[in-house]
Amino acid sequence: MVESFFNKKSGCLTIRIEGRFDYSCHKTFKEAFMNTVGVTSCDVDLSRVTYLDSSALGMLLLLRDYTGGDKANIRLIHANDAATDILKIANFHRLFVITE
Repeated sequence: MVESFFNKKSGCLTIRIEGRFDYSCHKTFKEAFMNTVGVTSCDVDLSRVTYLDSSALGMLLLLRDYTGGDKANIRLIHANDAATDILKIANFHRLFVITE
């Protein structure tokens, strides 16, 4: 399940994923940021993620490209140990700020 919350005042979009972060989330994840105007930063809350696969990594890259590529301000927040390990193996710590 994917939920999103946009704070118009700060320009921060928060996307929260619950359960499996895989291809089944693709449509709702993409809609969460494609339909929001005025985003200056984005937090992806991984606190409730139980599974993460390569399609999730692809979706995060899509979000990064959409929000400015190298200039994107995206934080992957509340990642559990398993998710953090996968993100680091994929070298995503070089592309995103990852917090536990």
